[in-house]
Amino acid sequence: MQFLTTVDAKHFHTEIPARPMGKYAHFITIRITESYPLFQTDGELNKARVRAGVNNSEAISRLAMFKRKQSTPERLTGRELLRNYQIGDWEKCDYNVDFSKTTPDCILYGFAIGDSGSEKSKVVVDTAYSITPFDDSHLNFTLNAPFENGTMSRNGEVTSRINSQDHILPQTFFPSIVTLKDPTEAGFLYVFNNILRTRHYGAQTTRTGRVRNELIGVIFADGEIVSNLRWTQHIYDLMKDAQPTQINSPDPLNEDDVLKAAKSAIEEAMKNEYIPFTASIGDKFDTLLAEVKEITGDESKLKELLQQANNESTAYANKHITKSGDKAKKGAKKATSTAAAES
Repeated sequence: MQFLTTVDAKHFHTEIPARPMGKYAHFITIRITESYPLFQTDGELNKARVRAGVNNSEAISRLAMFKRKQSTPERLTGRELLRNYQIGDWEKCDYNVDFSKTTPDCILYGFAIGDSGSEKSKVVVDTAYSITPFDDSHLNFTLNAPFENGTMSRNGEVTSRINSQDHILPQTFFPSIVTLKDPTEAGFLYVFNNILRTRHYGAQTTRTGRVRNELIGVIFADGEIVSNLRWTQHIYDLMKDAQPTQINSPDPLNEDDVLKAAKSAIEEAMKNEYIPFTASIGDKFDTLLAEVKEITGDESKLKELLQQANNESTAYANKHITKSGDKAKKGAKKATSTAAAES
């Protein structure tokens, strides 16, 4: 079943291959905070000391959005859709507890269940970095937990339930490239839809963590492309060296300036790559995005897409996972029997 008319079918496989076949779809994304999210480890915001730009070589600290902070919310969005439309073995899947091993989530994003098998993720996400420095991108808040009457004291006793926490500021920009290896058309649209739909990232996702994903393009290639850090540094250079400069700390960046610089930076970065590629950026991408929205915004078309993605993942599982699992069980059983006979 074909869904897209704006993308050459040569970029997709007709079925999910068992071995790497050298087809890559790169989703060029700018993640924009719209509240006060927390990307943290051990109670502190994640950050890295790196060079500001490719040409601007001063060292700065940048906020870091680790890969699992990006991929986990997106795969959970896909799982929610599968449950909503009751597609595939949705009842069995329980994230980090039990996996069906047959759904698009399991096959595309991977799983690991101890001795019961594993599947390597075909969705590759690397750490994303804020364009602006750490000092201009976060704020410390004091948090408290009042009593029922709304105060911090009761019967003459003052509660100690008070704490402080660093939060990332709204309108902080994280350039991020999400890569899907060896996509089928349905798998490509499944991942595409997850990125477009996901709205919350980081800790405390029910109360804060609002993030909007602005896709500015898709690049098809036969290999991986520029890293998130290098792309971010290119963007910083373009904005810092603009006349007048577009980085005016501590003021937030202008979104239009960021998106324009991001497009220019990725196009310039691709000129230095040594691989053949097809870039869909600008007006060409707008046409693709409109077609994707038409598919994902129509319930009947969306269900067809999810069903097709599930059919492909189930066929892959039956062909490459179930058989290998059976062989492993037989091998273990045979080894046990041999050991028992020898003893």
